[in-house]
Amino acid sequence: MTGRLPSLNGLRAFEAAARHLSFTNAASELNVTQTAISHQIRRLEQELGIRLFVRQNRALALTPEAKDYLPGVRAAFNDLRLATDRVLRRDNDHVLTVSTLASLAAKWLLPRLSAFQEAHPGIDVRITTSTSLIDFKSGDVDAAIRYGRGHWPGLRADWLMADELFPVCSPALLTGEKPLRCPQDLAHHTLLHSSGGYDDDWRLWLTAAGLPADISKQPGLTFDLILVTVQAALDGLGVAMGRTSYVEADIAKGRLVVPFKIALPADAGFYLVSPEASADQPKLASFRQWLKASLQNKT
Repeated sequence: MTGRLPSLNGLRAFEAAARHLSFTNAASELNVTQTAISHQIRRLEQELGIRLFVRQNRALALTPEAKDYLPGVRAAFNDLRLATDRVLRRDNDHVLTVSTLASLAAKWLLPRLSAFQEAHPGIDVRITTSTSLIDFKSGDVDAAIRYGRGHWPGLRADWLMADELFPVCSPALLTGEKPLRCPQDLAHHTLLHSSGGYDDDWRLWLTAAGLPADISKQPGLTFDLILVTVQAALDGLGVAMGRTSYVEADIAKGRLVVPFKIALPADAGFYLVSPEASADQPKLASFRQWLKASLQNKT
């Protein structure tokens, strides 16, 4: 017997609200009212018999059950989008589908894409986000931007960039009630953490700075996306461990500052990954060449 699926509208509201950690932003994206989002989330919670969101420190957070549920829901919507694309496409030669992390897409890739579209108006770029490794055998994705050491059997991996780790915060924290003047002052501030492979960033940096690693265990805030961690730093909620590719634009515009001069080189980097058999397709070759050129020019 087939199990009953929960409300599709509720799932859409949940996925959008979880991505933004905001009912208001989810409502804007889905073109409905905030009240409608609240009702849809409440109905979904009733159908599932679990709570999905909690409010803490005037911020919206996912419950442990919601964190377990979200990857499957997000993957299902990505599959629906890709399946719809396959049905509607007549010619794939001009469509380039690239998978990457949601935070990297929002903070680094998307601001640059307009330049690629201007240079290559005939290529239709589709961006899909995922926290898991893409299975290229499905044929749904042409390339992915992955973080690692470049060793993925059967795939071509082109080096893009490395990251450095360093604390970042709102300029207001430098002169606030507890001024942030030296690394030791971190003991008096809220540390903002990112999960999903970045759990150890604070401990590594504190050790490199000659500070007790236990400072990383003091009460703080943890988010599942670096994008949200950076936003929390922008909002002045605490000090985040920044990575170059995620914070360089906000630093350049003065929205974030680097309070200390200590930076820790990461032991891995970002690569453009694609199946060896299709790595030289004209659309993908153009994208690869543009990516490398934009990084060299820091545009």
